Parts: sequence; structure tokens; C-alpha cells
Amino acid sequence: MAVALLPNPSFANRHHLSFKRSKQAVRIRPTHSINVRASSAPTTTTGENKNANDVKTALYQALEGVNRGIFGVTSAKKSEIEGLVEILESQNPTPEPTTQLQDKVDGYWKLVYSTITILGSKRTKLGLRGFITLGDFFQIINVPEEKAVNVVKFNARGFNMLSGQLKIVASYKISSKTRVDITLESSSITPDQLMGLFEKNYDLLLNIFNPEGWLEITYVDESFRIGRDDKGNIFVLERSDQTEF
Repeated sequence: MAVALLPNPSFANRHHLSFKRSKQAVRIRPTHSINVRASSAPTTTTGENKNANDVKTALYQALEGVNRGIFGVTSAKKSEIEGLVEILESQNPTPEPTTQLQDKVDGYWKLVYSTITILGSKRTKLGLRGFITLGDFFQIINVPEEKAVNVVKFNARGFNMLSGQLKIVASYKISSKTRVDITLESSSITPDQLMGLFEKNYDLLLNIFNPEGWLEITYVDESFRIGRDDKGNIFVLERSDQTEF
């Protein structure tokens, strides 16, 4: 999981239609009168006039049942989610987030959606088809030390539901008013029994969640954050009340 201080949108094409007028005039005689009242027409809320809270509510609804997207989603669901993400990004209240990291980004976060996926043989090799289940994904940003720690929780069946975690420590440097460059420093799995289960495919696991590269912070407010990284991934996080791991 890239560090989404742990962040570029597509634009719709416009289509133009041209019509050729008929040389022969056609007279249309109305047979019924139609009353149209603006007040009786149904109202729709487009992305342009939704406020951020409305969009967040719609996004949380769209994310129900997708397990943070880690095992993939349908193309229709992905389009719905990313469309809402783009609307939020267009309403970013913090256009220069790296100048306000202490106020806006420092602290504890929980991942609610990512385009990082574990599919096919990768999922099988990592035992993520029932034997090992994924728990929550957390991120701790320490601005004074320029550190980011990602924590991925696991549970293993057959070991009395052994619980453990993958911990990835990275440092970052501000490279622009919206972007940070990230360097992987260390990684570990605890407890040792869980490391034993992943040891053979540890490089595969780390490659999936390695945050190294750059990350663009495309939206951040007091409780919500969106980022896009150099690999094309999207990360959506919310503030977390959990502060111990």
C-alpha cells in the first residue's frame, strides 16, 4: 500500500452532433396542450452542486461490501467509486496540503478503499482464500519525524485464530505543494508464527504493499484523505480513533 499521505483524474470527451435541416418546411399542428411546471419536475443532484458531505455519504454507500477493493470490484462499481472520488478531488479544501501536513495529515488513519488488488495466483500463494483473512489497514503519519507507518492486520485460521500484522515503515520528503517522495525503510511481520506462514512469499507480499515512490495528496480535510501514487493507485482514508497497534 503506497503511503497515501498515504495520491490523476480522467476527463470525459465531448461529443458533437450535427443536424441537416430539411429543405421542405413541415407544419406541425398541436392536438393537445401540455402544461409543464418546473416545480413538478424531479430534481437531480449532479456532482457539480453536491457538497463534500453528500459525496462522502454516496462514496461510503458505494463502498459497502467491497472489502476496500483489495480483492477487486466490478468495472461498473469501480467507475462509480472513482467518479465520486474525482468529484471530491475537484472540491479539495486544501489545495496545498504539504504546507499544512501538521494540521491536516499528522495522526492516525484507516484505509477504506484502494485500487491495489490481490487477485488470482497472488491471492492463492498468500493463503488469502480462507486460511488467512485480512483485517484493517491503518496508517500513522508522524510529521515532525517525516515518517509514515502502514499496518496491515491479519488473522490465521488453524492457529486458534492467530492475529498479527505486517508493519511497513517509510520516510518521506516534500517535493511540491501537493506531493511527497517516499522511501521504504523497514518491514516486519509479527508474531513469528505469522511470519512463518508468509516467509516463502514475503517478497510478493511486500511488493504489493511497498509504498516507495511518490504520492500526490489530492484531497484532505479534517477527517478524510485521498491520494494517488506514481503507480496509478488511488487511496481513500478516514481518520481513525484507534491509536494502538
